[in-house]
Amino acid sequence: MSIIISENSQKTAEQLHSVAIHLLRKLRREDAACELNGPRLSALSVVVFAGPVTLGDLAAAEQVRPPTMTRIVDALAALGHVTRNKSGQDGRSTYITATPLGKKLLMRGRERRVQALARQISELGLKERTTLQEAAEILKQVIEAI
Repeated sequence: MSIIISENSQKTAEQLHSVAIHLLRKLRREDAACELNGPRLSALSVVVFAGPVTLGDLAAAEQVRPPTMTRIVDALAALGHVTRNKSGQDGRSTYITATPLGKKLLMRGRERRVQALARQISELGLKERTTLQEAAEILKQVIEAI
């Protein structure tokens, strides 16, 4: 059974897609204060929030090939942001784990991005802030259903 998508739903989806991309691009400016480039920061985020994770799973999550992810993890390990640990059950499997230093770096960056967004939101009126909060809750539901 196919679902018929209204023109209004299509237009809303296109606007949300565009806004999400622009929001992330603007907030990434805050990452300039970080010592990591975008791919390394993104991989570290996956490790912090989903880890420990295998290299293959990390590559899949980041949509890159394993050799590319190996280079990213090597760089993160050299900087002290992640460690590699052999699986206790299968000695052939290695898990990537964030170090306290890696977690701290990532959380500081997240805080900078959130604060930048919060500053802009605080300049809105009460009605707009309330609407935005309601929209965020709805978006969360939509994302969970995808």
